[in-house]
Amino acid sequence: MGYSMVNLDEIEGAGPGGVVRFVRRELECEAFGINWFELPPNGEGLEHDETGTGQEEVNVVIRGTGIYRIDGEEVAIRPGSFLRFDPETTRQPVAGPDGLTLLAVGARRGSYEPRGPF
Repeated sequence: MGYSMVNLDEIEGAGPGGVVRFVRRELECEAFGINWFELPPNGEGLEHDETGTGQEEVNVVIRGTGIYRIDGEEVAIRPGSFLRFDPETTRQPVAGPDGLTLLAVGARRGSYEPRGPF
């Protein structure tokens, strides 16, 4: 089949507190990772880096507000914020009082081949 599709409500929550939905697995993506995160009010996501995987990540804030702890610095985030992380950068999302919904996309550096003027 030339495509795959899933609706968010069809993906079971996983990880501590069920805050992550593994979209990549459901779509069977092989070129990049993509996951949906819903942190509860004042909840903290996992502090991590991607040194072991070599993945560069982009996180997009969908709903809510909060901060991202990035290598010890606190950066305010809100809907429409895009954050790009080098693999070795330590990061941790922290939700504000209304919770925080993020979309995370990642792939190994150098795996994308730019084409055209885009």
